[in-house]
Amino acid sequence: MNTSLILALLWALSANVLAMIPSRDHHWTRAYILIALGIPLLGYVTWENGPWIGLLALAAGMSVLRWPVRYLWRWLQARVGRGA
Repeated sequence: MNTSLILALLWALSANVLAMIPSRDHHWTRAYILIALGIPLLGYVTWENGPWIGLLALAAGMSVLRWPVRYLWRWLQARVGRGA
C-alpha cells in the first residue's frame, strides 16, 4: 500500500472519530476542515494510483461527508432551475 492510500485511510479514520465527538455546530466546522484536507488528498490518490482508485476514494469521501454533498446538490439545482 502506498503513501496516498495510507493517508486516505487515516483521513477516513479521523473523519469517523470526529463524527463521534459531540459538536455544537452539528459538525460543520469539522466538515469544512475535512473537505479542505480531502480535496488535495483526493488529487494525490488519483495521481499516484490512477483515475479508478481516485473515483473510489471520491465515493468513499462523499459517503462520509454526505450532508455537504446534499446541500451542494440542492444549491446547484436551484442555480440551474433559475437560469432555465
